[in-house]
Formats: sequence, structure tokens, C-alpha cells
Amino acid sequence: MVKSRFLSSKKAEPALNPDTLPQHIAIIMDGNGRWAKKRLLPRNMGHKAGVESLRETIQACSDLGIKHLSVWAFGTENWKRPESEVDFLMKMLGEVLARETPGMHEKNVRIKIIGYKAALAPELQNQIQISETLTAHNTGLHFNIMINYGSRLEIIHAVQSIVDEAKAGRLSDVTESVISDHLYTAGIPDPEILIRTSGEVRLSNYMLWQCAYTELFFVPALWPDFGRKELVDVISQYQKRDRRFGGLNDD
Repeated sequence: MVKSRFLSSKKAEPALNPDTLPQHIAIIMDGNGRWAKKRLLPRNMGHKAGVESLRETIQACSDLGIKHLSVWAFGTENWKRPESEVDFLMKMLGEVLARETPGMHEKNVRIKIIGYKAALAPELQNQIQISETLTAHNTGLHFNIMINYGSRLEIIHAVQSIVDEAKAGRLSDVTESVISDHLYTAGIPDPEILIRTSGEVRLSNYMLWQCAYTELFFVPALWPDFGRKELVDVISQYQKRDRRFGGLNDD
């Protein structure tokens, strides 16, 4: 059993400025397999350990007052993995949603699944509907789980939808806001912070449109070793950055 680090990780936290907290943090949860391999464990044990880190991160975001947390649970390219691992991940996603939804609902967390859901198994689609419906009116942390998500596919679907509306005469111009409104993430603010664990330094087809001006943090910790301390450290670094969005800040 993986022991949560949440209670023991509160010591010596950097002081955060409540006025400049990010609204939206996006995470690429990378390194579960390598975490397991280092311990001579099956890869699936790394995925299970990653669930504990996710639970701790959700709690930390709720405590800190972060409004949106988006995590990448399964990408469109992940279907290329061994069938046994894909089957395990899909089953685990459904089980985790079923197990964790009641507790998150009690904590006022809203759950939203983002991605091409039509390709998922009917059982998982059913659990997604249950979780989203139960938490739809919650006003705390908005927890977005990317399942069967790929940014290029998302953009393709957005373009197809825009073309269909233009052909039907419902759309006469294409702007940045029009494109944003047709993405899977419509209505969700772009993330100010993107975290990728495990030391890999790339976006890997994750939120390419949304992260145009996002601050990127590539941390060496494998995902099962990531927790509240690492999250707070990233937010502290973010608050020290000079975000200019292509312009100049007056000094």
C-alpha cells in the first residue's frame, strides 16, 4: 500500500501570494512505469501509486484555492501500449472514478471528463456520466480528467464543427475565441501553469492551443513521488516569473 505524504508534507512550505495564485493548473502525470521499474515492480503498480499522488494533489489544490486542475490520464497515442496495460488503465479509471466520486462530491469538487469519449467502453462512459452528473453543480475545485485526449484530434474536431456551422450559415467569421469555444475545454480558462513530471521536456500533444502563454515546469520527480510540496514549490516559482504575453511590463 502506498502511504500518502499529504500530512507530512506541510512543513516549511514557501509562502504563497493569494493575490497571484493561478486559476488553472494542468499536469502531465508522467513516470509511473519508471517508478515501478526502479522498484522492480510491475508497471501497473506504478499506475496505482500514481493515484495516491493524484489524490494528494487534488486535496492540495482545494486547500490552496486553485479553481481548475486538469490532468492527463490517457492520451490518444496511449492506445499503442500493450493491450494488457491499456485494459488495466481503462478498468482502473472506471474503478477510481466510482470509488473517489462520492468523496470528491462531499468536498464540493466538480468532475469533468475531457476527450473523445465516444471511443471508450460503454461501462466507462456510464461511470463518467454518473460522476459528472453527481458533481455538476459543485462550486469548489473544477477537476478535469483528460481521457482519450489528444490536442491535435481536439483541434480537428473543433475545425470540423466550425466548418459545419459556417456551411449552415450560423458562423461568418473565425476568431481565437470562436476556436476556443469549439475545443473540448470550452468554458475553461487557459492554464497559467503546465507541470510535466519525470524530467521529460516536451508537450506530447497536450493542450497545444490552450498553452500558448502557459508557464511550463518540467520537474524531475516521477509522478508517484509528486505531492503537495512539489506543487507548492512550482506555484512559488510561478509567482516569481515575469509574464509579459509578448509585451513589456513597466518596471
